[in-house]
Amino acid sequence: MSGDASMASRQTRALTMSTTAFTTCFAVWTLFAIIGMPIKQQLGLNETQFGLLIGTPVLTGSLTRVALGIWTDQYGGRRLFPLVMLASAASTFLLTTATSYQGFLLAALGVGLAGGTFAVGIAYVSRFYPTEKQGTALGVFGMGNIGAAVTKFLAPFVMVAFGWQAVAQVWASVLVLMALVFWFAAPDEPSRTGAGRSFLSQLEPLRYLQVWRFSLYYFFVFGAFMALALWLPRYLVNVYGMSIQFAGIFAAAFSLSASAFRVLGGTLSDKYGARTVMYWSLGVGALCTFMLSYPPTAYIVQGIKGEIQFSFAMNAVVFVALSFVLGFFMSLGKAAVYKHIPVYYPNHVGAVGGMVGLIGGLGGFFLPIVFGALNDLTGLWTSCFMLLFVLVTTALVWMHFAIRRMERRKLPALRGMRDLPELEETGAPAPADAEPATPTRASAVKA
Repeated sequence: MSGDASMASRQTRALTMSTTAFTTCFAVWTLFAIIGMPIKQQLGLNETQFGLLIGTPVLTGSLTRVALGIWTDQYGGRRLFPLVMLASAASTFLLTTATSYQGFLLAALGVGLAGGTFAVGIAYVSRFYPTEKQGTALGVFGMGNIGAAVTKFLAPFVMVAFGWQAVAQVWASVLVLMALVFWFAAPDEPSRTGAGRSFLSQLEPLRYLQVWRFSLYYFFVFGAFMALALWLPRYLVNVYGMSIQFAGIFAAAFSLSASAFRVLGGTLSDKYGARTVMYWSLGVGALCTFMLSYPPTAYIVQGIKGEIQFSFAMNAVVFVALSFVLGFFMSLGKAAVYKHIPVYYPNHVGAVGGMVGLIGGLGGFFLPIVFGALNDLTGLWTSCFMLLFVLVTTALVWMHFAIRRMERRKLPALRGMRDLPELEETGAPAPADAEPATPTRASAVKA
């Protein structure tokens, strides 16, 4: 009995410390959403250069995730988490010494290490919980995305009062403090599945197509979230004429909805299956991005008695409301994607979780650059949502046909049928493109 109580205490400490640390890291990772605008004015950057600047930290935070996830399996998250935080804090402070565009890009690469802590936390937290509780636990940890809302809400006021340099210095100091607290308060994980195994051997599951399909889902639910978290303050300032303080508050509403409900997504995935949650996430995402992509338009109709003129334009209230809905379903989808991973790949959470996170993070890097390029090419602010509509629709179609193909392969009687019966009721085995060894048949198919 005392052993159960001790393990429960370790679980609580591990989850609390990881979530708090990741929230702090995410606040630093999205710092350029606010301080990027005065830097843009200071350096006279065009839209494409601005997109590259705010996306650079996301690049580092994405590309390092596979390595950090594997190293967490090998050496332990309690050791790795503080080291990565300290390295990112040093780069964040160095931002204040940069004087050229190249200097800012170089410092931004180091700032991005904060985003790599996601892979560390996923591998670390999953070791404390059984499969049936991992969806909820990882959903709680993923709520650290709320750090983006913290930055958008607080950083504009600090910046207006003391300058953008003060924002970087304060955020770096908080990250150093968090690294120290984590080192002394977080427990060692009960096991490290990568201990004694080579780095290359842990990359073996990446040959499965299923991993890359999960990565595409995450490219939208997380990559597009990151891109919009960085892009929306500037969008609101230019499209709706908001001040930077109000733009930060309204953009924080999107970040909040795309973060705070991640635990709900994990709980729903545990209860109803991650597949069902993904259908809702991608389906509603397609609807919201379609509506947001429609540009302000004026119409002239030739009526019986002459021309009839009317126009369509989305006001700020409707835009913020739709953004909140989009963020909510992105939040559910982020948890659903990571519910799949410890179920299908229990011995490779670090590598597979890192790769999925890498691809998703790359969305946060490339999409702001493409957003800026589309603005330069089309002159339409809503072109960013047009691109996201194409992306989410592609993910939804691929997911649906992959599931149909899997069902027909495992249950030949389904060929020619239009419905999608619940496979867990038939006792069908796991998908053929999944890792051969899964913990339970029912949980794998349900996911």
